[in-house]
Amino acid sequence: MTRTLVLGGARSGKSGYADRLAIESGKEVVYIATATAGDAEMAARIEHHRAGRPSEWITVEEPLALGNQLLRWSSPDRLILVDCLTLWLSNLLFSGGEEYPEVGEIALPALFHEQQDMLVSALTKCTSDIVLVSNEVGMGIMPFGAISRCFMDEQGRLNQAMAAICDRAVFVAAGLPLVLKGSSC
Repeated sequence: MTRTLVLGGARSGKSGYADRLAIESGKEVVYIATATAGDAEMAARIEHHRAGRPSEWITVEEPLALGNQLLRWSSPDRLILVDCLTLWLSNLLFSGGEEYPEVGEIALPALFHEQQDMLVSALTKCTSDIVLVSNEVGMGIMPFGAISRCFMDEQGRLNQAMAAICDRAVFVAAGLPLVLKGSSC
């Protein structure tokens, strides 16, 4: 069982790289999509991703309970590809339906830490090869609003936790992979 974290910025090629890892594995692929179509533009993005996936892949749409799905589909004969942790984190952050203030302390929904803990636990128990896709959001300027800074902080913490658990970590920029941890893919 190999756990791989694929990091990169928007349109860096990270999803394409993760897809290639899944195809090259020769295993049955379960693709866990975390995006939700909140508007027409996002619906078009989701459809673009769907159209690019091999038809034999099993697609599971799960915006929140990611750890549960990893355990549900876990099998040594499978590779589970999660795309992406960034949208999953955003889903968790706004799972309480609260309007977040632009100043002051951000109160994270209870589901937030519960689901993150479940993901970490599931990653240690899952018997499948796993490829996790996530955005690296900490390379730009400090965001203006409190909720944006909270998101950036939580995304950085999540990426660090995933990199610590994973056997490999790969950063993708301009479609080119740079291995940060583990063997070359």
